[in-house]
Amino acid sequence: MSRPVRGAEGRRSAAFGENHSFREAAAEQRIQAVPFAHLSVELGHLYFEDFAAGPDHLRRHFERVVPWVAAARGILAAELPGRTPRASTCFLIDDYFAPNSSPAVVIPELLRAAEAAGLELDYLARESACVEAEGAPLARLVEERIVADPPPGTNGMRPPVTETGWLCNGQRSPGLAQVQAMEPVTGWTPPAQNAATRHSVFVDVELWDERKGERTWSCAFLAAVWQLLRLGLLRSNGARVAVPQPRPGDLPERWDQLPAVMQLRPRAAPFSAYRNLSILPGRFHATEHAVRTILSQVSVEGTAARQAIDRSQAEGISLPAEPVDRLEYIFTGSTEYGAGRVSRTAPPSPRAA
Repeated sequence: MSRPVRGAEGRRSAAFGENHSFREAAAEQRIQAVPFAHLSVELGHLYFEDFAAGPDHLRRHFERVVPWVAAARGILAAELPGRTPRASTCFLIDDYFAPNSSPAVVIPELLRAAEAAGLELDYLARESACVEAEGAPLARLVEERIVADPPPGTNGMRPPVTETGWLCNGQRSPGLAQVQAMEPVTGWTPPAQNAATRHSVFVDVELWDERKGERTWSCAFLAAVWQLLRLGLLRSNGARVAVPQPRPGDLPERWDQLPAVMQLRPRAAPFSAYRNLSILPGRFHATEHAVRTILSQVSVEGTAARQAIDRSQAEGISLPAEPVDRLEYIFTGSTEYGAGRVSRTAPPSPRAA
């Protein structure tokens, strides 16, 4: 019996028909596999304002994270009795929106702060690598796999996400431009969430903006790419992407001279995992809501998705069919940057209706 097709995967199958499924099945042998940990634990996603706030700010961040990491490891061990849990830790540094200090300065400071709190960092990633990593256009690859969820009664008037750079989880309020000539002007209509539970929670997410022909991806979209990387679900022409590389002996002065994902501990569990846990400052709550909205409308490559499911089942682990349901969060601390103040415009986040 074939398994039911849900969510974005189902919408993509319907949109492309059986030939799409056949092409993916034919390509199955050409899709590289990735090693999997049981759990990927993100210990933070900080901006350069956070580093500018000084070592004490970094140390306090990691001190808030410590008990949650211990709890996550304990829960994982309880879920895998008699087995050795595989959990890796990772950290994402913003070198995309405002890089203003070299890795030779930032990385040792970060590692000292983590060590002082009793934490071990296994992997360090650059946010700009979520745009492109070793020649693979990761952001574009994810954009190409967006299958927008149309609201009931869609009539084709709304431009596609590929044109607007905006993705929502339902029906927007109609604008005046949508009123046809000679039709009476009606009153305001509220937005509506698809498949709402009685009341809507409508989210409209900016994926990118373009100025003078140059695209800047939003923090929310790059965070969605980051989550898919950690779940081991991204491929470029069947090949693995952003494969972790050892830390160089001498750290360079420029961020683009570092690997996309740098492995700090040789014996670390694999970077990719069946499930992701992100322990983040509270200011990322809105961004991660946007991430979940995006990922609920992304259809990952079929063979890569099956590899994760098959590998987990071989270990007696049942994974949710939808990647977005493999994400968990803990939000801690302040909603502001640095030492209690916001020194720049916050990253793009969902637009409240």
